[in-house]
Amino acid sequence: MSKHNLEPKALFGFFDEICSIPHPSKHEEQISAYLQEFGKKLGYETIADEAGNVLIKKPAYPGFENCKTVILQGHMDMVCEKRPDVEHDFLKDPIKTFVDGEWLKAEGTTLGADNGIGVAASMAVLADKELKHGPINCLFTIDEETGLTGAEVLSPAMLEGDILINLDSEDEGEVFIGCAGGLCTYADYKFLWTPIAGNLFYFNVEISGLTGGHSGDDINKNRANANKLLARFLNKMAEKYEFYLCDISGGNLHNAIPRDASAVFAVPEEDKESVRIDFNLFAADVQEEFAVTEPNAKFLLQSTDPRGKAIDKKVAMGLLKSLNAVFNGVYAMSQDVPGLVETSSNLASVKRNSENVITVTTSQRSAIVSARENVSQAVGDAFELGGAKVTRSGGYPGWKPNPSSEVLKVAADVYRDLFGAEIKVKAIHAGLECGLFLEKAPRLDMISFGPTMRGVHSPDEKLNIPSVGKFWKHLVALLENIPQK
Repeated sequence: MSKHNLEPKALFGFFDEICSIPHPSKHEEQISAYLQEFGKKLGYETIADEAGNVLIKKPAYPGFENCKTVILQGHMDMVCEKRPDVEHDFLKDPIKTFVDGEWLKAEGTTLGADNGIGVAASMAVLADKELKHGPINCLFTIDEETGLTGAEVLSPAMLEGDILINLDSEDEGEVFIGCAGGLCTYADYKFLWTPIAGNLFYFNVEISGLTGGHSGDDINKNRANANKLLARFLNKMAEKYEFYLCDISGGNLHNAIPRDASAVFAVPEEDKESVRIDFNLFAADVQEEFAVTEPNAKFLLQSTDPRGKAIDKKVAMGLLKSLNAVFNGVYAMSQDVPGLVETSSNLASVKRNSENVITVTTSQRSAIVSARENVSQAVGDAFELGGAKVTRSGGYPGWKPNPSSEVLKVAADVYRDLFGAEIKVKAIHAGLECGLFLEKAPRLDMISFGPTMRGVHSPDEKLNIPSVGKFWKHLVALLENIPQK
């Protein structure tokens, strides 16, 4: 099947156009301009704020003027991840897509269906003059993936409406009525370079090919964290040998489980063969532990050029012990919703961001504010004990479920009529912009749904093609059945 023959044709056509326009988080200028031009060409009132958020207003179909106003909402930006062997400039290059059976995928990069497919669905609604619906406002926000800053600065005037349908969920047949809030906890390790000399042997160690994934949706799937594995190995080496840490790096985005991590270290020449044996044993242990979730894990240890300097030992040991000790994964499960993660933390990235500062980024999520603050405090304490300076930012509220939602009932009824099945009502551990929208417009009745995706926030991201058709039919029927004011 060709990607140009996919149905619904208009929706997939718009998604293909979105894939041709670079739109990383914090670089949405081109996609914002594209959407503004799209709305104006259709002759609809189109508004853009200073941040680049875009609102396009479509009038009601004749006879539906008294229906409640619906806000269709999605975010413009995408997570930009690629495989190490792939050359791709997300600021310039289009996303190259292809069909693999029932799935739409990208060539070695994230696909951007999160949330390009939601944006494309809104565009398809705007472009179709025959759809029956009340007044519709299509809202496209920036920078959802790296801090929800578009939603954070959004004026309440851009949220005028009665119902908000967020199109940023990833399982067809499910509708979400709540989400977790989150924040980031950072640890800065300042250090001095220490000259090292003598009969030393330098290693480069790399852990790669892990599954990774979304730090909200996938945190409970027992996937390995590359930063945790690397710290585990380096700590063993530091305890056993005269050890010098020369560099360290791992992970990328705060909301992605890290797939890759690497370091450069030195040990005495006479210990090099013992280190190789230790590494092989370590790799074998990890492969056994994560045989199910990490079948493609790769472990590489090879010699590298002498550096002649290392991170001073006190800071290096504080960093490695903190990374090894800090909590990562599911902290608590919900007591109200069976199977739902309530609180979690992700050891997201370790980066030397200047000549003498290593910054560790972690993200915490919880549906309960006090629990989120508690796990952030616990994570920060572990880093402070290792000598780091801890800061926090990026906090955003959760979305408290409303099982009595009017639009939820309509969505469930419509789904049952269309497909002869009950829709599943859920809350999600991932963060959505809905919590911020509710702060600005408490009157809004909200739900979130979308087609099926897998591997989001990783190069394995894929979109289930048949589910897009069902998602579209559900959305169209729901809009036709929105209650009157």
